[in-house]
Amino acid sequence: MAVDPNINNPFAAVLREQRLELVRKPPRILQVNVGLICDLACRHCHLEAGPQRREIMSPQTMAQTLELVRHTRPEVVDITGGAPELVPGLADFLEALSGLCGRIMLRSNLTALSGADQTRLLDVCVEHRIVLVASFPAVNEGQADAQRGSGVHLRSLEMLRHLNRRGYGQAESGLELNLVANPSGAFLPANQQAQERKFKQDLERRWGIVFNHLYTFANMPLGRFRSWLEKTGNYPAYLTRLQESFNPAALPGLMCRTLVSVAWDGTLFDCDFNQAAGIPLGGEKTHITEITQLPAEGTLIATGEHCFACTAGSGFT
Repeated sequence: MAVDPNINNPFAAVLREQRLELVRKPPRILQVNVGLICDLACRHCHLEAGPQRREIMSPQTMAQTLELVRHTRPEVVDITGGAPELVPGLADFLEALSGLCGRIMLRSNLTALSGADQTRLLDVCVEHRIVLVASFPAVNEGQADAQRGSGVHLRSLEMLRHLNRRGYGQAESGLELNLVANPSGAFLPANQQAQERKFKQDLERRWGIVFNHLYTFANMPLGRFRSWLEKTGNYPAYLTRLQESFNPAALPGLMCRTLVSVAWDGTLFDCDFNQAAGIPLGGEKTHITEITQLPAEGTLIATGEHCFACTAGSGFT
């Protein structure tokens, strides 16, 4: 029997107090976390991915995921990690997904996509018009390296140049390159539209780099970022800032309303953040082999106090 995770939950309590509800719309996105291995150990990582992690999706679980995609035909399959590029068999997995959904997205930290051993993976991305969503927290080198590690900013710039040479981000190429930026500390992100303008101007003027869109997201008080908040004494103040910035207008567009997250071991979650928090889909642990269709409209979405990060300011859609 499922346990209601929205009991004794501060986020759910705010929804009840304001007579709001967070319910599912028809699902259209299947997000697949293929593993926690990563070449970086970014300070803001909610999953604590890194070089020492060994959790990766097995060929069997990839095959089970493909079977679910064939049955449900989601509009979007969103591949994430860790650094998904480091998971064996990813290129074959992407090729198998092609034609089973309308759009495939691959999230990248840019550094893991570089190197001669990734040539085939990038060829597959180009051939199948896979959308790349790249983490690029700041134009400023010092800010970026403080969050991601020394030298990462310069390596990321070189990879962005290479992607541009392959056609990504270029007008009329059909190869979409989007960037994601998170704040470097315990504060909310700047206005997304203003940041996109600044990133586009700075990257093109200084390095000749172009891209399609920039998305700015608040850091989740989970995983490695939570540990940093606690170590620096910023955790209570950051949670208060998120709660005080609660924006009910963000609820209709939250990604959890149309998304189901598959973990590297096939366990299902309402979102990648609930995966980090250990809160399973609808509050009941379910494996991908136990379902033949995605959750129906109106079913329970499990929440936690980290959900305040998704509804702070402009929200996390």
